[in-house]
Amino acid sequence: MRNLTLNYETLIKVTRSLSRSKDPEKIIQETVESIKSALGIKGCALLLINQQSKDLEVAASTGLSTEYLNKGTVSALSSIADSLKDGPVAVYDVSDDPRIQYPGAAKKEGIASILSVPIFVGDAAIGAIRVYTAEKWEFTLDDVNFVQALAQIAGVLIEMSRLHKGQNEYIDVLTTSCESPAL
Repeated sequence: MRNLTLNYETLIKVTRSLSRSKDPEKIIQETVESIKSALGIKGCALLLINQQSKDLEVAASTGLSTEYLNKGTVSALSSIADSLKDGPVAVYDVSDDPRIQYPGAAKKEGIASILSVPIFVGDAAIGAIRVYTAEKWEFTLDDVNFVQALAQIAGVLIEMSRLHKGQNEYIDVLTTSCESPAL
């Protein structure tokens, strides 16, 4: 990590956005942009697990081409899958690592290294934040801890959004039933 002060500033910026905004997509997008800016990297993406297909779906990204993002389905069971079970995984050389599902697409995109950090809600992994570098990168403990902190904030945000949506749907049902003429 280049500058821990910058990372604290990024954490403050993201948590302020969290407390001010009601738009989870905007906050998630700001999170990936903040990680990219703070680390000075090629790109960043936040992926969520589709519970039916077990694929990772892009919820937000920055610095990555549409072609790369649409390269094919990303399996939560085979694409750096250990990070969803065991915690952060750093891949130093994407061209020479069997955990990379699409090494050719990564090379074409100009990606050399990837850090994958799980997003947890409680004890369940719901997705991952992936950090992409253009040069081979030895991720430091500070790098990993910084991305983990933002992944935890993202997990809280996503869970709060789901609860808020459920609460609003419940209120709508109650309002509709109260407005209905009595039978």
